[in-house]
Amino acid sequence: MQAWKHLGDVIGSHMPVLVLACVAAGVLLPSVFGPLEALVPPLFAFMTFQGSLGNTYANVAAVFRRPAPLIAVLVITLVLMPAGAWAAASVLFRNNTPIITGIVLEYCIPIGVVSFMWVGMFSGNTSLGLAAILISTLIAPFSIPLTLKLLLGATIQVDVADMIINMIVMIALPALAGMVVNDLTRGWGERTLSPAIAPACKLLLLVIITANSTEMSDAILHMTWQNACVALFILVFAAGGFAWGILGARLLGCSLDDLVTMGFDCGLRNISSGAVIATTYFPGDAVFPVMCGTIFQQLLASMAGKAMRRIRSAHGHPHN
Repeated sequence: MQAWKHLGDVIGSHMPVLVLACVAAGVLLPSVFGPLEALVPPLFAFMTFQGSLGNTYANVAAVFRRPAPLIAVLVITLVLMPAGAWAAASVLFRNNTPIITGIVLEYCIPIGVVSFMWVGMFSGNTSLGLAAILISTLIAPFSIPLTLKLLLGATIQVDVADMIINMIVMIALPALAGMVVNDLTRGWGERTLSPAIAPACKLLLLVIITANSTEMSDAILHMTWQNACVALFILVFAAGGFAWGILGARLLGCSLDDLVTMGFDCGLRNISSGAVIATTYFPGDAVFPVMCGTIFQQLLASMAGKAMRRIRSAHGHPHN
């Protein structure tokens, strides 16, 4: 068991490099890894279940007693960032509906479960982080189609009912199941089950990234100035997500713990779910902006963590 957990630690500590390697493998060998795409939805459901094992009803209840930070995270991630991405993309990539759709989708998908890892690593408010992830995930089947409809209107055709069913199966039900298991077992899910299956989830994440990257193969191997501009846009806007979270915490006068949580929650998105939606419902060009987030997110998170450590030190609370 120790060797198994050590494998998970090694994967976690080298995630940025491994992510880039998986993206390269998917792009260069689409015929080899493309068939794995059929496995992505069930693998992703399993990962969502594991990521939700650390949550309980008590955690959620505690956050609702002081809901301002939670509301701010949801407003930033569900309203301000999608609207801002749509406005900027409509100017920069006008008349290119697939690219605009992919960019908007990138910023209306749920908060990434991986954000909880970063929140814990930098001593953030884990209860707030868990609550934000859970709520963002549970309402995703409804918020994503609504956001796409409001911002893109009749320019796209989406099978809303089918999308909602897939999101419920992939995200909402596994997230609820993880919370229920942890609550019913009085924390056994978080203490024992979650660490035991965490290395498997990290391996599965690499499989998902590799499989989804095959959709970018043609765009990367035949890179155009437009796609290069899209990648730059995603890099800048993704970095802005962390800044929006930190700024929101500052404006609300939040504690340093809440500031750390809001920064990571606003900066990290559930790219795998976005890639599944993009590959299932939209043209190939829409996948590229979503998958660009896979390349940048973990690298940006490590940089944001360093910034948050400096903020703590400046306030006399050095990070341990």
